[in-house]
Amino acid sequence: MNYSFQYIDIILLAMIAGFIFLRLRGILGKKTGFSGKISNETEKKFQEINAILKPESEKFNEEEQKFFLKGAQIAYETIITDFSDSDNKLIASKPLLGKKVYDQFKEALLDRENKGNFAEITFIGIKSAKIKTHKKVEDSLEVIVDFVSEIITCIKDKDKKIISGDAEKIKTVYDTWIFSKDVKSPNPNWLLIDTIT
Repeated sequence: MNYSFQYIDIILLAMIAGFIFLRLRGILGKKTGFSGKISNETEKKFQEINAILKPESEKFNEEEQKFFLKGAQIAYETIITDFSDSDNKLIASKPLLGKKVYDQFKEALLDRENKGNFAEITFIGIKSAKIKTHKKVEDSLEVIVDFVSEIITCIKDKDKKIISGDAEKIKTVYDTWIFSKDVKSPNPNWLLIDTIT
């Protein structure tokens, strides 16, 4: 008699376990679809598709643009001041310049030095800095920035006589510069690669 009660207990427990299993399966669902490893080639294709589908604004969103503009303004002041100081050398701004711009600036400074001239500058400040456009070019992100700044600058000869500019007048300067960064490089630095004005 006791044995029959044990069998009934086992059957009842099995039924309860089955009921709980079915309820959990209904709530949680069951695993379906592909669960193996994706090949490197397939993963690469997915990344390419995502890159195409991802809008440009997500690659260089508003927060990144604000952060970039802060750095661009510091770079702008550093480059302008370095190019216009009296030593006719690019020291502070060299790490900020792409090869093309560095060579152009260096040639202009060498010409100024050969003539025996030097520059004097007082950087008043940047009135505005706005991103005009940004686009991806191959593996680089290029950003065009319009700057409006105020400076006092003049060029003097070896006798300290002013040959251009004004040593006292504040001048409003409009510049459009192109910055670039290799998106695949771990180096976060941007370089000035061209000046439009």
